[in-house]
Amino acid sequence: MSIITVLMVLVVPAFTNLKGSGDVTNASETIAGVLAQARTHAMANNTYTWVGFYEEATTSAIATAAVPPYPGKGRLLLATVRSLDGTAVFANSDPSAVLPATQIAQVGRLMKIEGIHITDIGAPPSPSPNPTPLPNSLDGRTDLPYTYGAGINADHFNRISSDSGDKTKFWFVVQGYTFYKTVRFTPRGEASINSTYSLKVAAELGIVPTHGDAAPTPPASGGRYSGNVAAIQFSGVSGNFKVYRQ
Repeated sequence: MSIITVLMVLVVPAFTNLKGSGDVTNASETIAGVLAQARTHAMANNTYTWVGFYEEATTSAIATAAVPPYPGKGRLLLATVRSLDGTAVFANSDPSAVLPATQIAQVGRLMKIEGIHITDIGAPPSPSPNPTPLPNSLDGRTDLPYTYGAGINADHFNRISSDSGDKTKFWFVVQGYTFYKTVRFTPRGEASINSTYSLKVAAELGIVPTHGDAAPTPPASGGRYSGNVAAIQFSGVSGNFKVYRQ
């Protein structure tokens, strides 16, 4: 029995592969759960954590390190790392650099979710429709990730999209993948995303289903996706990860 147990451990993959099959709701809940766990880990262990997002084609067979905007679509990879000494590793004013492998450690396994694409899905309508949208609907969510801030806090830095060229100032590498898009949590649970480390009033990840490597055609400028679409929003201070559906 001991030999069988050891062999089972050896064959367990170093990643968790989830078949999305267009199930945007399950994928959204999974991503929100990863973010919430990373935030909890940072607060419980008085350290910094980073959740990285990388998207590739479903046909990709080896780890890649493409710079955003990510060219592949259909397979989202999530990885979480933590600071070993409890610090942010680099000061916010330091030059851009990769987080040294000797100063971070992976938390959990690399996660792969098939059949989804991370993109901007468009702000909710303004003014709000009548009757008032349901609070968990896409039309009922706040538009702050699209409208808040200016300069280094520009609205596109409040969102994570594989189609955007935004990338974090301090990226990391896990199992051969280079994660240039990240959410960082402080020991107080505060969140910041991508290239600036200012707190976010509200951040968003939009999720649409894919068919193989093909994602739905983006709407015209100022428009919104329709159909099987979801969004994850969270506050930079309190977390409160929430999934909104069409």
